[in-house]
Amino acid sequence: MLSDIEIAAGAKLLPITEIATQLGIHADEIEPYGNYKAKLSDRLAQRVSGRPDGKLVLVTAINPTPAGEGKTTTSVGLAQAMKKIGKNAVLALREPSLGPVFGIKGGAAGGGYAQVVPMEDINLHFTGDMHAITAANNLLCAVLDNHLQQGNSLRIDPRRILMKRCMDMNDRALRNVVVGLGGKLNGVPREDSFQITVASEVMAILCLASDLADLKKRLGRILVAYDVDGNPIYARDLQVHGAMTVLLKEALKPNLVQTLENTPAIIHGGPFANIAHGCNSVRATRLALKLGDYAITEAGFGSDLGAEKFFDIKCRTAKLHPDCVVLVATIRALKYNGGVAKENLSTEDIPALERGIVNLGAHIDNMHKFGVPVVVAINRFESDTEAEMKAVEDFCTAKGVHVALCEVFAKGGEGGIELAQKVCDICEHGPSARFAPIYELDRPISEKIETIARVIYGADGATFTAAARKSTAEIEKLGFSNLPICVAKTQYSLSDDPAKLGRPDGFEITVRDVRLSAGAGFIVALTGDILTMPGLPKSPAAYRIDIDKNGNTVGLF
Repeated sequence: MLSDIEIAAGAKLLPITEIATQLGIHADEIEPYGNYKAKLSDRLAQRVSGRPDGKLVLVTAINPTPAGEGKTTTSVGLAQAMKKIGKNAVLALREPSLGPVFGIKGGAAGGGYAQVVPMEDINLHFTGDMHAITAANNLLCAVLDNHLQQGNSLRIDPRRILMKRCMDMNDRALRNVVVGLGGKLNGVPREDSFQITVASEVMAILCLASDLADLKKRLGRILVAYDVDGNPIYARDLQVHGAMTVLLKEALKPNLVQTLENTPAIIHGGPFANIAHGCNSVRATRLALKLGDYAITEAGFGSDLGAEKFFDIKCRTAKLHPDCVVLVATIRALKYNGGVAKENLSTEDIPALERGIVNLGAHIDNMHKFGVPVVVAINRFESDTEAEMKAVEDFCTAKGVHVALCEVFAKGGEGGIELAQKVCDICEHGPSARFAPIYELDRPISEKIETIARVIYGADGATFTAAARKSTAEIEKLGFSNLPICVAKTQYSLSDDPAKLGRPDGFEITVRDVRLSAGAGFIVALTGDILTMPGLPKSPAAYRIDIDKNGNTVGLF
């Protein structure tokens, strides 16, 4: 059996200019990065802005498990299948982060015969967007520390600096550091910390900005610190947001690539859904909607995280109106939720499946709360039995949703035709989506957090620590209480406890801190033990990634 990178290496890619031509993009509207990837210019966005939007399809999933769900693979396969049934579909995905690539995943560009390519480039440095975001973020940090060194005319309190440095790699050793050591010439000593680039506010700003002017305005709104009197200090006060915009002006342009079957794919932005808002850029999604009859996008992790933020943050900010949700699940993952150990998931176990399928039911119910129709995609594994498949189909029928078998990993677009037909049937002939967010922005911050906890997680409520209550009061005092909420929470459970699988009840989530992302335009609620700088596992994927004597990358699966 071929590995993902071996399959990708054998693909017959079209020159990126031909992919652009498929979409009616003019030659002067793309900026090629080699033969198979390109930036899409502002000129293109302006030219197509008056076109009607295509249908917007969101791909999300149940809570992730060690058994794997295949959300990105399903997204890619669905786009390929759409093309096979004669639909003009454009894929809009996030860029992979180097942290997971060299940590647990070892690659994040789909899998099998449903991949975006050039897979190696996309998983590694791509067009440099991640590096630009890292540089812009760290420029702000450097200017801030330089301001302290050069007299501190803004009277910044070194104990109340909020801005964190970042890097795009899992490195737990950088969670808590001390900077400015080594004497007077090396800066003002203070405690500091790093976060992974994809969790940074600069990443969120890039993904939510509508254009270059909006990007600069949002960067200027980043709350970086407080002065000794408790007054806020923003990036614009340090006069650095213009320089940050210069670093990001190319990164703001979406990237065009293709799938293994030469379906157009726009890949741009990469925030995690457990510690950020988990969606690709607004600009990429808008372009996909203007260039295709169908725009297929995904939101990170389970629907309790990525999809909720897609609806309540991204759709609200960009005035998007989703037409259908594809909810990805695997029989293996449902059995895991039913208490089966990972090593036993290949054995038929209907009772365990019936215990764990309540997790799928919770996600179906949640998506319906936003007024959007749902199609369940069962990403099939070889070990799945007919009896198990029937049990899932019967459950979905009882819930009133369509279900489709998905075999895109093994068969590419051909294995997703049933799913594509059901999605198109709902979008073209079913009742129209009646999309609406689950809370109003003018409600108190704590009430909005409570609403998410009760309505989406199934919690009895939320408990706020003293630190969270204090932070909430400060945000309200600054006049930012009318922003949407971005909950940072474990992806493994509907609760904030990763050990509570299935559909837990009788619990409350604990909000330990609340942080303002004024530039991004949302409020972050930190729950449980969630961290914004992940660590590497005991056996990271980096151990298996290598280069052979011919210069070919191996082990990037």
